[in-house]
Amino acid sequence: MDTANQDINLNSPNKGLGTNDLSDVPVEGAVGNAERTLPPGMTEEEAEELRTELTKVEEEIVTLRQVLSAKEKHSTELKRKLGLSPLVELKQNLTKGWQDVQTSNAYLSAAATLDDIAQSEAYKKTQETLSQAGQKTSAAFSTMGTAISRKLGDMRNSTTFKSFEDKVGNMKTKVVGPRANGEELQSPEETNPVQDNAPF
Repeated sequence: MDTANQDINLNSPNKGLGTNDLSDVPVEGAVGNAERTLPPGMTEEEAEELRTELTKVEEEIVTLRQVLSAKEKHSTELKRKLGLSPLVELKQNLTKGWQDVQTSNAYLSAAATLDDIAQSEAYKKTQETLSQAGQKTSAAFSTMGTAISRKLGDMRNSTTFKSFEDKVGNMKTKVVGPRANGEELQSPEETNPVQDNAPF
């Protein structure tokens, strides 16, 4: 294929094809297509008018996208200059949303319903019962803790525990060795001076 005859438009559906090959490749939806099939009941003039209008609308869409992109960039630049970060905007949006929720009819009616429930006799009785149960549970745990502490104290003062404690102390003395006035005794390696002329 001759490179001089190749289509160099990278957006073309025929890129890389020679100009001689273009007549063999059908391009659907292209305005310049020689063999146009018309929908039933439509004349060539109506089809041409619709194609022209479609081209104009697509050009307007491209222009609007470019304008929107430019406006978004300008908006971002203004926000940056004002010190409005996405985090600040999110915080403001959440605050405004919460304020909107608090002033909504659903929230106000729910709050009124909760107030009515809090003022009802059933709620007050339930709250009182739960309070009493909590106090009794707290007292029971306190009593149980005191009893356990007393039992542990009694057990520690028992002859069995003292005998066990003495045996553990004797075993420790045998394993660790005696200590003189709380000072550690030197190990046999520490009593021998290190030789300065070691082979290493």
